[in-house]
Amino acid sequence: MKHSKQIRAMVLSAMFLALGLVLPFFTGQIPQIGGMLLPMHIPAFLCGLICGWQFGVVVGFIMPLLRMVLFGMPPLMTAVAMAFELAAYAGIAGFLYSRSRWQCVVALYRSLIAAMIGGRLVWATVRVVMTGVASVPFTWQIFLTEALVNAIPGIILQLIFIPALMVALDRTGMVHFRRERAEVRAAGK
Repeated sequence: MKHSKQIRAMVLSAMFLALGLVLPFFTGQIPQIGGMLLPMHIPAFLCGLICGWQFGVVVGFIMPLLRMVLFGMPPLMTAVAMAFELAAYAGIAGFLYSRSRWQCVVALYRSLIAAMIGGRLVWATVRVVMTGVASVPFTWQIFLTEALVNAIPGIILQLIFIPALMVALDRTGMVHFRRERAEVRAAGK
Protein backbone atom coordinates (compact mmCIF):
# COMPACT_ATOMS: atom_id res chain seq x y z
CA MET A 1 0.00 0.00 0.00
CA LYS A 2 2.75 2.46 0.96
CA HIS A 3 4.67 1.55 -2.20
CA SER A 4 1.70 2.42 -4.42
CA LYS A 5 1.26 5.76 -2.61
CA GLN A 6 4.92 6.57 -3.27
CA ILE A 7 4.56 5.74 -6.96
CA ARG A 8 1.37 7.81 -7.17
CA ALA A 9 3.14 10.75 -5.51
CA MET A 10 6.10 10.45 -7.89
CA VAL A 11 3.84 10.39 -10.95
CA LEU A 12 1.82 13.36 -9.72
CA SER A 13 5.05 15.21 -8.88
CA ALA A 14 6.25 14.69 -12.44
CA MET A 15 2.93 16.04 -13.70
CA PHE A 16 3.23 19.14 -11.48
CA LEU A 17 6.79 19.66 -12.67
CA ALA A 18 5.62 19.48 -16.28
CA LEU A 19 2.79 21.92 -15.52
CA GLY A 20 5.29 24.31 -13.96
CA LEU A 21 7.40 24.17 -17.09
CA VAL A 22 4.45 24.71 -19.46
CA LEU A 23 2.20 27.23 -17.67
CA PRO A 24 4.62 30.17 -18.04
CA PHE A 25 4.30 29.86 -21.83
CA PHE A 26 0.72 31.12 -21.52
CA THR A 27 1.94 34.33 -19.89
CA GLY A 28 5.49 34.39 -21.23
CA GLN A 29 4.81 36.65 -24.18
CA ILE A 30 4.17 39.50 -21.74
CA PRO A 31 6.65 39.23 -18.82
CA GLN A 32 4.69 41.70 -16.68
CA ILE A 33 1.64 39.41 -16.81
CA GLY A 34 3.74 36.40 -15.82
CA GLY A 35 5.23 38.37 -12.94
CA MET A 36 1.74 39.22 -11.76
CA LEU A 37 0.02 35.83 -12.22
CA LEU A 38 2.94 33.72 -10.92
CA PRO A 39 2.22 30.64 -13.08
CA MET A 40 4.91 28.39 -11.56
CA HIS A 41 3.65 28.92 -8.01
CA ILE A 42 0.39 27.01 -8.44
CA PRO A 43 1.95 23.64 -9.43
CA ALA A 44 4.48 23.98 -6.59
CA PHE A 45 1.73 24.61 -4.03
CA LEU A 46 -0.40 21.77 -5.40
CA CYS A 47 2.51 19.35 -5.37
CA GLY A 48 3.25 20.12 -1.72
CA LEU A 49 -0.41 19.81 -0.74
CA ILE A 50 -1.27 16.69 -2.74
CA CYS A 51 2.00 14.73 -2.92
CA GLY A 52 3.47 15.77 0.42
CA TRP A 53 5.93 18.40 1.47
CA GLN A 54 8.99 16.31 0.58
CA PHE A 55 7.97 15.91 -3.05
CA GLY A 56 6.84 19.53 -3.14
CA VAL A 57 10.23 20.81 -1.98
CA VAL A 58 12.04 18.84 -4.68
CA VAL A 59 9.65 19.85 -7.46
CA GLY A 60 9.56 23.48 -6.32
CA PHE A 61 13.35 23.67 -6.23
CA ILE A 62 13.93 21.95 -9.57
CA MET A 63 11.17 23.69 -11.54
CA PRO A 64 12.67 27.18 -12.16
CA LEU A 65 16.20 25.81 -12.58
CA LEU A 66 15.09 23.23 -15.13
CA ARG A 67 13.01 25.82 -16.94
CA MET A 68 16.04 28.12 -17.10
CA VAL A 69 18.22 25.33 -18.51
CA LEU A 70 15.63 24.17 -21.05
CA PHE A 71 14.18 27.49 -22.19
CA GLY A 72 16.57 30.20 -21.00
CA MET A 73 13.94 31.80 -18.78
CA PRO A 74 13.85 32.94 -16.05
CA PRO A 75 17.35 34.45 -15.93
CA LEU A 76 19.88 32.64 -13.71
CA MET A 77 19.67 34.92 -10.66
CA THR A 78 15.88 34.96 -10.78
CA ALA A 79 15.78 31.17 -11.21
CA VAL A 80 18.00 30.61 -8.17
CA ALA A 81 15.89 32.86 -5.96
CA MET A 82 12.70 31.27 -7.31
CA ALA A 83 14.05 27.77 -6.66
CA PHE A 84 14.34 28.48 -2.95
CA GLU A 85 11.05 30.40 -2.92
CA LEU A 86 9.01 27.66 -4.64
CA ALA A 87 10.61 24.96 -2.49
CA ALA A 88 9.60 26.96 0.59
CA TYR A 89 6.04 27.44 -0.68
CA ALA A 90 5.54 23.76 -1.36
CA GLY A 91 7.34 22.61 1.76
CA ILE A 92 5.57 24.93 4.19
CA ALA A 93 2.12 24.48 2.67
CA GLY A 94 2.46 20.70 2.44
CA PHE A 95 3.95 20.32 5.93
CA LEU A 96 1.38 22.51 7.69
CA TYR A 97 -1.54 21.01 5.79
CA SER A 98 -0.44 17.42 6.46
CA ARG A 99 -0.07 18.21 10.18
CA SER A 100 -3.51 19.83 10.46
CA ARG A 101 -5.85 17.95 12.72
CA TRP A 102 -8.68 18.52 10.25
CA GLN A 103 -7.86 18.87 6.61
CA CYS A 104 -10.48 21.23 5.33
CA VAL A 105 -10.71 24.55 3.51
CA VAL A 106 -9.83 26.50 6.67
CA ALA A 107 -6.67 24.43 7.21
CA LEU A 108 -5.87 24.84 3.52
CA TYR A 109 -6.11 28.64 3.74
CA ARG A 110 -3.98 28.70 6.88
CA SER A 111 -1.33 26.60 5.17
CA LEU A 112 -1.39 28.67 1.98
CA ILE A 113 -1.13 32.02 3.75
CA ALA A 114 1.69 30.83 6.04
CA ALA A 115 3.51 29.41 3.01
CA MET A 116 3.08 32.64 1.05
CA ILE A 117 4.61 34.63 3.87
CA GLY A 118 7.40 32.11 4.50
CA GLY A 119 8.21 31.72 0.81
CA ARG A 120 8.51 35.44 0.29
CA LEU A 121 10.80 35.73 3.30
CA VAL A 122 12.98 32.93 1.91
CA TRP A 123 13.02 34.66 -1.49
CA ALA A 124 14.06 37.95 0.13
CA THR A 125 16.81 36.22 2.12
CA VAL A 126 18.21 34.61 -1.03
CA ARG A 127 18.06 37.94 -2.85
CA VAL A 128 19.96 39.63 0.03
CA VAL A 129 22.63 36.92 -0.10
CA MET A 130 22.87 37.33 -3.88
CA THR A 131 23.34 41.07 -3.37
CA GLY A 132 26.50 40.33 -1.40
CA VAL A 133 27.74 37.66 -3.81
CA ALA A 134 26.86 39.11 -7.20
CA SER A 135 26.29 42.79 -6.46
CA VAL A 136 22.67 42.48 -7.60
CA PRO A 137 20.79 45.43 -6.08
CA PHE A 138 18.00 44.58 -3.66
CA THR A 139 16.26 47.16 -1.52
CA TRP A 140 13.24 47.26 0.75
CA GLN A 141 11.33 49.00 -2.05
CA ILE A 142 12.20 46.22 -4.52
CA PHE A 143 11.02 43.63 -1.99
CA LEU A 144 7.68 45.36 -1.44
CA THR A 145 7.15 45.90 -5.15
CA GLU A 146 8.10 42.43 -6.37
CA ALA A 147 6.85 40.31 -3.46
CA LEU A 148 3.64 42.14 -2.70
CA VAL A 149 2.42 44.88 -5.02
CA ASN A 150 3.16 43.19 -8.36
CA ALA A 151 2.12 39.79 -7.00
CA ILE A 152 -1.37 40.76 -5.80
CA PRO A 153 -3.19 39.30 -8.87
CA GLY A 154 -1.24 36.03 -8.50
CA ILE A 155 -1.91 35.85 -4.76
CA ILE A 156 -5.63 36.37 -5.34
CA LEU A 157 -5.60 33.74 -8.12
CA GLN A 158 -3.84 31.26 -5.83
CA LEU A 159 -6.20 31.91 -2.92
CA ILE A 160 -9.21 31.29 -5.17
CA PHE A 161 -8.00 28.58 -7.56
CA ILE A 162 -6.09 26.25 -5.21
CA PRO A 163 -8.88 25.80 -2.62
CA ALA A 164 -11.49 25.49 -5.40
CA LEU A 165 -9.41 22.79 -7.09
CA MET A 166 -8.83 20.96 -3.79
CA VAL A 167 -12.59 21.00 -3.05
CA ALA A 168 -13.29 19.69 -6.55
CA LEU A 169 -10.70 16.94 -6.10
CA ASP A 170 -12.25 16.06 -2.74
CA ARG A 171 -15.69 15.80 -4.30
CA THR A 172 -14.42 13.54 -7.08
CA GLY A 173 -12.60 11.37 -4.55
CA MET A 174 -9.15 11.96 -6.02
CA VAL A 175 -7.90 13.80 -2.93
CA HIS A 176 -9.73 13.50 0.35
CA PHE A 177 -10.11 16.10 3.04
CA ARG A 178 -9.59 14.31 6.33
CA ARG A 179 -11.77 15.35 9.20
CA GLU A 180 -9.28 14.03 11.74
CA ARG A 181 -5.82 12.59 11.56
CA ALA A 182 -5.65 8.80 11.71
CA GLU A 183 -3.82 8.87 15.08
CA VAL A 184 -6.58 10.98 16.65
CA ARG A 185 -9.22 8.58 15.36
CA ALA A 186 -7.29 5.54 16.59
CA ALA A 187 -6.78 7.08 20.04
CA GLY A 188 -10.51 7.75 20.36
CA LYS A 189 -11.50 4.12 19.75
